[in-house]
This record gives sequence, structure tokens and C-alpha cells, in this order.
Amino acid sequence: MADQVVRVDVGVCTFKRPSVVATLASLGAQRLPPHVRMRVVVADNEPTPAARGAVLATAAAHGIDLDYVHAPARNISLARNAVLDALAGDYLAFIDDDQTAAPDWIANLVEAAERQGVAAVLGPVTALYPPETPPWIAAGDFHSFRPVKVGGRILKGYSCNVLIRTEMIRRAGLRFDPALGRMGGEDDDFFYRLTDAGGVIGEAPAARVFEPVPAARASLTWLLRRAFRSGQSHGRRQLRRALPGRLVQLLLAGAKSAACFIGAAATAVFPVRRRRWLVRGALHAGAVARIAGIKELELY
Repeated sequence: MADQVVRVDVGVCTFKRPSVVATLASLGAQRLPPHVRMRVVVADNEPTPAARGAVLATAAAHGIDLDYVHAPARNISLARNAVLDALAGDYLAFIDDDQTAAPDWIANLVEAAERQGVAAVLGPVTALYPPETPPWIAAGDFHSFRPVKVGGRILKGYSCNVLIRTEMIRRAGLRFDPALGRMGGEDDDFFYRLTDAGGVIGEAPAARVFEPVPAARASLTWLLRRAFRSGQSHGRRQLRRALPGRLVQLLLAGAKSAACFIGAAATAVFPVRRRRWLVRGALHAGAVARIAGIKELELY
């Protein structure tokens, strides 16, 4: 499609983060292929349109084609749905308002999606650790992440580094669930429904975004909560099964969690390995909790 114009809308949902200015500046610095056109949609989730002035000024300073949407709900799903409502391009990319994109981010996402012919592609998120970060967190790089494959397939994604075909969004009627917009897990639900509808998710390893790690997230407690909550999203999916299937998944997740905690005990003298086992154990424990009917954590 190098001889055809490809239109990419980039969604940025923001809530009380001045860092959105740096995010937009990185989008303004994109090195786009000649056939790619980029438009940015900022959905402001604050009760008042407080970010409007800074967003529009930054867009003007960097020559960005931008639409500002006020989505005053304090609910990330509604902000992302506001981006979907404004969608006009061939593709939709998402990046978070505390991230910056490499200059070839869009180019690499589009190249990967076109070459693979898939419904969506995911790029890696590289964590940036400040000097005061506990050494074991930086050494283990606990906050960076990449797509996860299960049985050779990517079954779910994330909306902080992704490119999705508009046609797939519309064909499958995809939306972000407002009921999950404050507790988390709305990304998992969205992309599970994409793959359930037959969409294939590919990888774009060269499409890089960078995310600073704030002090509030540089702790074992935060990592355990995030992993537990992610496990609950997986557990919610298992609730669709009949009772015998749910019981099997409950036992399987419980066994995996126990094995991880045993692994943590066995590696107690190794700070990174021990905590990695603990985080993995929390993930499976979250699945157990949700299948057993325990209410999901509210992260936001």
C-alpha cells in the first residue's frame, strides 16, 4: 500500500498529567513515510477541559493535526470510547499520556501491520527508571513489557502501544467497557473480544514507546497489585465456561500460584528472581480469586 495514502489516527487519553505535552511533542517529531498521514485525537477525562489550552498550544507548536475532545467522566473506558467516536482513519493507534514515542513509531507500526496483514499490532513499552528506583526493580526491568503469546498466539493486548485496523473495530463493534473503566482490565476485555471475533494480533518490535516509572509504582506492593488485577481479568474470562470448566481452571491457576510461591521461597537469596516469582504468583492468585467470585480490585 506504499502507493496509497494511509491515514492513522492516534488516540491519547489524558487525566491531570502535564506529561501529555511531552507525549504530543514526540508525536510531532514523527518521521512519517510519504504515504502516511497522521491525526491526533486527545480525549481529556478531567471534569473540566483543563488540558485544552496546553494541548492545543503544543499541537500548534509542532504542526500536529489534532482534535481535542472533552470526555469528563473520570473513566478511562469512556475517554477511549470518545476516541473511537472520533475515528476517521484507516488505523487507530493508542499511546498513553505519560509516554513518549520514538521518531519512527508510527512508521514501524504501519509497516508491521501492512506486512503481516493482521487486525492489530503491538509494540514494546520500555520503562525509564529514575536514579532513586530500588536497584532490584531496575535490574529486573519489571515495568517494561511486550506482547505475550499463548500457544503461539497473542490473545490480548494493551492500549499504550498498539495499532488497530479501523475496519476491524467497526466490523466487530468493539468498545471499551465502562464498567471496567475505573478498576482496570478494560484493555484485556477489548482485545479478547477482538481475537474472539477472528482478529489476529501481530508484533511490531521496532515500534518503541518509553514510559518513566514514578516513585509510587516502584515498589513490590504496586507490582503485586497490578499482577493480581491482571490475573483477575483472566479469571473473569473463565467465568464464561460451564461449572466443570471453571473448576478445572480454578485448580490449574491455584497450582500455578502455589508453584510460583514455592519458586520464590527456593530463590529467597536472589532479590530479582524471588520477586519475579512472587509477581507471577500474584497473577495466578488473581485468577483464582476472580473465578472464586472475589470482587475485582479498583486500580484507578
